[in-house]
Amino acid sequence: MHGVGKRRTWRKLHIGVDASTGEIVAGAISTAEVHDSEMLPDLLEEMDGAVEAVAGDGAYDTRDDYQEISKIGAKAVIPPRRGANSPRRNGNRGEPPLQRDENLRYIRKHGRKDENQLDLAGPQEYDVLCY
Repeated sequence: MHGVGKRRTWRKLHIGVDASTGEIVAGAISTAEVHDSEMLPDLLEEMDGAVEAVAGDGAYDTRDDYQEISKIGAKAVIPPRRGANSPRRNGNRGEPPLQRDENLRYIRKHGRKDENQLDLAGPQEYDVLCY
């Protein structure tokens, strides 16, 4: 057709992978406008059985994602974004530390080059990797 634009619309495939088997255990498709972190609850909902740890990149470094991971009783292995600070840095010491705070402490102590080792084990030790 003349005069009609043929815009391509990108889609993103979000997957949860069992790190021990490499099997895809969850999946969802979104448009390019949907942020990766918004898809984590859907991925976690699809997973059967207990999940001990969820690993992802910095896109999953949101309060909502940490809460979703905590709800299922799993450990969040997510490197905080560069320049990230703990909102609890200047107080609130009476509460247990958030997993994100623990990840920040690890990076401050060991540096970013070791951020993929946040749980002190290699990536093969994670239960679910989110992409």
